[in-house]
Amino acid sequence: MKKLALVVLFLLVFSLVVKGEVLAQPRQVRLQSPVVIENNVLAATDSAEATMSGELEATGSAGVEKVLEETEDITETGGKAKGKLEQYLAENPIGPLKFTNILQHAIRLAVELGVPANTIVLIFLFPLVMAIIAAFRHLFGLRGFGIFVPAILAVALVATGIVVGLGLFVIILLVATSARMLTRRLKLQYIPRMALIMWFVSLGVFGTLLLASVLGFSEAIVLSIFPILILILLAENFIEVQLSKSRREAIKVTGESLIMAVFASVIVSLEVVQKVVLLYPEIFVLLVAVFNIFVGKYVGLRFLEILKFRELRRSGK
Repeated sequence: MKKLALVVLFLLVFSLVVKGEVLAQPRQVRLQSPVVIENNVLAATDSAEATMSGELEATGSAGVEKVLEETEDITETGGKAKGKLEQYLAENPIGPLKFTNILQHAIRLAVELGVPANTIVLIFLFPLVMAIIAAFRHLFGLRGFGIFVPAILAVALVATGIVVGLGLFVIILLVATSARMLTRRLKLQYIPRMALIMWFVSLGVFGTLLLASVLGFSEAIVLSIFPILILILLAENFIEVQLSKSRREAIKVTGESLIMAVFASVIVSLEVVQKVVLLYPEIFVLLVAVFNIFVGKYVGLRFLEILKFRELRRSGK
């Protein structure tokens, strides 16, 4: 667990250094201060206070909705991110339909017909995420939980924000590990035991969200069910590796998955990458395909293998 804690700490620092602030985090809307009452309307103070009180109550009940509306989370179909992406399209008109701009016309047509620009961007970015995960596995030698789970985890971290997502994951992991130790004495079969562990995890997630709402952490309050389920899925894989192999192996594989997912989520969250996808989709799709071919053609030693056999290579010289 110490190694996994170090990996999580490294990823937190890495995310803050690369972006300068929490990536894909919702930005909370601050309530505007009351207008100063002029001297010539002092007689109407009582009615104005009553009106303001009603507005504040309505604002308090709609606070979470405002946070959601102002979010820059690309995985949401509304909010600032959608408006910003659609603004890119409006500010960059294209010429007549040609062979070189078929995807550009197709994207604009889909947006005009009601398809959210966020969804289109994520569809085009997901192959890039998969390519990044494949490069980490094939060139660097990281294994993780295959290729699909780290890719989905990267999208989940984009939705939650890296800091919030990693924090919630650590809590889920601790609850799952504790539940595994508690259920060991019951001597249950594998599948019912995993279901019982997920029962504990669900209660732990609910308790975390409840505590976050009490403490006023709006970033955790507005989390959707999608990224939470992805984080729970990773915890299930962690417990599965623990049961089939060892805790050390589970920590190692989980840490590798987090490294790949965090790096991919950083790339996906970059505004310049999202802009290139919308404005130059033909070039972007071609570059991703070429990158995959380049990675697939590599047949040399992986980076971790070079480090592992470094002493052997030196002795051979």
